[in-house]
Amino acid sequence: MTKSKIDLSAAPNAAFQIESESGPSEPIKPAPEKKGTTPNLADAYTEKPRLNPEMIGKTLLDRMPSPTGWRILILPYQGKGKTAGGIFLPTDTVEKNQVSTQVGYVLKVGPLAYKDKDKFPTGAWCEEKQWVMFARYAGSRFQIDGGEVRILNDDEILSTILDPEDIHQLT
Repeated sequence: MTKSKIDLSAAPNAAFQIESESGPSEPIKPAPEKKGTTPNLADAYTEKPRLNPEMIGKTLLDRMPSPTGWRILILPYQGKGKTAGGIFLPTDTVEKNQVSTQVGYVLKVGPLAYKDKDKFPTGAWCEEKQWVMFARYAGSRFQIDGGEVRILNDDEILSTILDPEDIHQLT
């Protein structure tokens, strides 16, 4: 098992490079654009389970539901498709882990989120383009364009994180 450290210079763009002891990995490459097709959420995953949020095109993000009031639109982290030993996990297992995930990427924030000064005296707990943690079954889940998204209330965010790979789920 190799230890990884995060190259934080990529953090502002929310696209992370992982360096192993043997040297840096290949940078995340954008997927080739297909002509004549509309982009979908599955296209944002460049290498399962690595999400490149920059690949979520404006038209796709615009087509996603806009959270109303104090709600936040989250794209759950999919998790790994294979074990550290190289064994590929069945699709059912990966999907089960995605449903019970506790980590996600903030896509949109509603207009009233974190505006209550009594409830949030220090300001917003998170903002768009951040990785966050939330309770296992928090929010409303639904499918859109090849992936699951969730809408959570602003007070359901537990913390912000730099890299979803740092969080290990209990099964």
